[in-house]
Amino acid sequence: MITPLSPPGIGGFFMSSHTLRNENKQTLKLAFPMMASYLGQMLLGLADTVMIGQLGTVELAAVAFMNTLIHLIMASGIGLAVGVGVEIARAHGAKAHEAAAEALRHGLVLAASLGLLIWALLIFLQPAFHLLGQPAEVMQLLPPYLKWVAPSLAFMIPIMVLKSFSESKNHPWPVFWIQIAGVALNIGLNALLIFGNLGFPELGLAGAGLATCLSRILTLLAMWFYLRASHTLAEARPTRWLAPLSRKELLRLFSLALPISAQMLMEFGAFTVSALFIGRLGPLAMAAHQIAITCAATTYMIPLGLSGALGIRVGHLMGAGDSERCRRVCLGTQLMTLGIMGSFALLYLSRGTWIAGIFTEDPELIALSSSLFLIAGLFQIFDGLQVVSMGALRALKDVIVPSILSLIGYWVISFPLGLHLCFQRGWGVRGFWTSLGLGLFLSSCSLGLRLWKILWRSSKSSEKSGALT
Repeated sequence: MITPLSPPGIGGFFMSSHTLRNENKQTLKLAFPMMASYLGQMLLGLADTVMIGQLGTVELAAVAFMNTLIHLIMASGIGLAVGVGVEIARAHGAKAHEAAAEALRHGLVLAASLGLLIWALLIFLQPAFHLLGQPAEVMQLLPPYLKWVAPSLAFMIPIMVLKSFSESKNHPWPVFWIQIAGVALNIGLNALLIFGNLGFPELGLAGAGLATCLSRILTLLAMWFYLRASHTLAEARPTRWLAPLSRKELLRLFSLALPISAQMLMEFGAFTVSALFIGRLGPLAMAAHQIAITCAATTYMIPLGLSGALGIRVGHLMGAGDSERCRRVCLGTQLMTLGIMGSFALLYLSRGTWIAGIFTEDPELIALSSSLFLIAGLFQIFDGLQVVSMGALRALKDVIVPSILSLIGYWVISFPLGLHLCFQRGWGVRGFWTSLGLGLFLSSCSLGLRLWKILWRSSKSSEKSGALT
């Protein structure tokens, strides 16, 4: 029977507050353990900083430099984990359990290969690190730390893939508790191996690297045993782990992960390279930047968790062919993000000086940091909305255009403007923060428009298909 088409209309996009509350409850239920996991990783970074900082300023600088490089390289691993999660979420929504199992099996092979490649790449490039202009005393401390941190990445990337698998199957809590246990183990091993407590050898930075490597190995083993023992994940667990691999499946995952990694690299890279230039302004500017970016990165974990949950829910709904509910979930999550990040914006705008005072008693540093909190407050909402929109777009498998939009926003417009404002206009560190805020604003607007364009197109397609039945 052919029925007349009706336009989606306002009601298709704006629904009752009761409906949105119900959708937001489900999104938050999935997002909360993700947020907690991300915040747990931030806690680990803070604990590492405090414990290594007791060794000395040069040791802390060496670890900060190495971790900056690793975080950039790890964008490829995160992109792979997100890509595998998208495939598994869609398969889950379509009840295609065998497809989910194959995505996991092939994803783990890619993850292990990528981890080994990054390990080799870091060791191979180590002699060239001095070209990045770091002090000689910092470079001398890198080898013993890198010796253990580099191989740990071969375990970290499979951890991310297994975590993404469990979350995409609507089981985020078990992997959350495993990761939290890994964080606690890392902190405990730091105390033993960095300082030589309880009769262990005092290894300094080498101990910090070894603690990270051991905790990641044990975390991976724990996740693997959970996967093999879980009854709830049994339906999507591969039954033939050693079966021949499919080149088509490997290429499909790779083609999805590559643009996601590129987009993350462009965003992370803009902030990382900006930090390297800010370091040239002197210790005061760098310290103010570190205080502000630490707080901004912490509040960013909230929309990042929402983004992950939204991506999973969109994948489920699109796999099930429910585009109308997909729009409701996206709208509800965007409104929720607007409220949460708006609250953080007010906090930074009104209490920036107080927050800076938590980190330092230097009045000059407090003044400069509080000025950065004003800028951070202005872009909080845009930061949240852009990462949430990106999560939905990845689940919709729209990754090429968003990557191009990120390239234009961050590297064609934002970064050159930051150089101009910082060095030519004399704005200093405020110049880079202003330009990065502009980049987040452009990303938020362009990705949001892109998301709703695709959702509108899918609604018209769904209504047309329904009208022809």
